[in-house]
Amino acid sequence: MAGVGPSVLAGLGVDGAFDVLGLPAARKVCLLVVDGLGWELLRAHARDAPFLASLAGEPIASGFPSTTATSLASLGTGRLAGEHGVVGYTFAVEGELLNVLGWHRQGEGLDLRERLVPEEVQPGRTVFEQAVAGGVPVRLVAPREIAKSGLTRAVLRGGEVRGVYALGDLISQVLQALRESDRMLCYAYHADLDGIGHGYGPGSDAWCHQLGVVDHLAETIANGLPPDAMLVVTADHGMVAAAEDDRIDFDTEPDLQYGVRVLGGEGRVRYLYADAAAVDDVVDNWRGVLESRAQVLRRQEAIDQGWFGPRIADGVRARIGDVVVAARGSTVVVRSKAESRLSRFVGHHGSLTDAEQLVPLLVAANGRGGGS
Repeated sequence: MAGVGPSVLAGLGVDGAFDVLGLPAARKVCLLVVDGLGWELLRAHARDAPFLASLAGEPIASGFPSTTATSLASLGTGRLAGEHGVVGYTFAVEGELLNVLGWHRQGEGLDLRERLVPEEVQPGRTVFEQAVAGGVPVRLVAPREIAKSGLTRAVLRGGEVRGVYALGDLISQVLQALRESDRMLCYAYHADLDGIGHGYGPGSDAWCHQLGVVDHLAETIANGLPPDAMLVVTADHGMVAAAEDDRIDFDTEPDLQYGVRVLGGEGRVRYLYADAAAVDDVVDNWRGVLESRAQVLRRQEAIDQGWFGPRIADGVRARIGDVVVAARGSTVVVRSKAESRLSRFVGHHGSLTDAEQLVPLLVAANGRGGGS
């Protein structure tokens, strides 16, 4: 995922950018991110997405954790979580448990954009800022409600944001942007497939119908591309479905609560911020309860295994839990009281399985699959 932005910029001729993924060159690019479109899901349901399934492409890894906030940060900065510091859906920073998607205090909804300034939480240059500095205009086409969000400011800043209401104006805004200049990078984001997957489960009837809508979206954009433009389709993560007996409830399990001051992350990957004297006990308790259903590692063990990339930037280490829990199979660690809505989700993501990690990188030009 961290290689997508630099590779697109290299194809656009931006100085200092390197193509690490073998993408074709083009003067104009639409980078379409479909939230929740895992590679394994696309292959399993290719009949519902004939256009996407026909495109040339390969799977790439989303990075850890395989969740929207982290993956978009990796795409938007060209760096992995250990460097950009957006280490999950929720994580501890400056005494707050930050919900990155809403940029609010987890569990309370308190807006933290003034206390935790997004441009300071993630201060590194984005690929969009690099594109503009290299003479390539950037348009970001995304739902209006996230156009000025903390996450957008933190990891997608640099371009002109164009908020949209639905798929109709998303398509219109993308095709308009690609005709506004002789060079252009247009980032477009579609979230509904992920939402359907959470509510009904990946591969459900509703999910498959939504996949068909996404396929039509991509095909319509591809068919409307100017002659010198290219469509690149990718995603932020895949998804797994959790059954009732896959759920382990932190809020009703005293052994899991012992020594844990703050619980971050989400159902498939949890950060345990523990009392200093209790870290070993926390590790033992979680391994005892979860057994083979998850990997339970101390922070340094997870870092040493490269989960967050080869480098950990100053200040990022403390954002990672003292203990990191990555679920196996379809296990989820829920919070029935503190996170009641999330706990009812059918579809989940965040961990290290191929179903969550692998996402497509597909290329089309003028409605036809291109090389990659």
